[in-house]
Amino acid sequence: MGNSFKSANFLMQSRLADAARGNADALYDLGIAYSTGSGGVDVDLIAAHKWFNLAALNGSEAATMCRADISDEMTAREIVEAQRQARAWLQATDQRRAA
Repeated sequence: MGNSFKSANFLMQSRLADAARGNADALYDLGIAYSTGSGGVDVDLIAAHKWFNLAALNGSEAATMCRADISDEMTAREIVEAQRQARAWLQATDQRRAA
């Protein structure tokens, strides 16, 4: 059991590294992980919305649909928080602005 947790954790770290480079597939995968509770993380719709939002900004049509689906299960306040977190992630990882 510990070994599968380690591999799930490694996969999440790998996805986060790819996501930081604006990889839409990695961003989408993180949204799926948080919306379904897979990859060793708990279900967190705010985090899922954030990742789907970022994936959508990077051109993922599937993420746009998933974001709409989970939005139906979220409060307006939760959606605002997810959007705030997405903006913070963009500011923290946007290499073009930092350059």
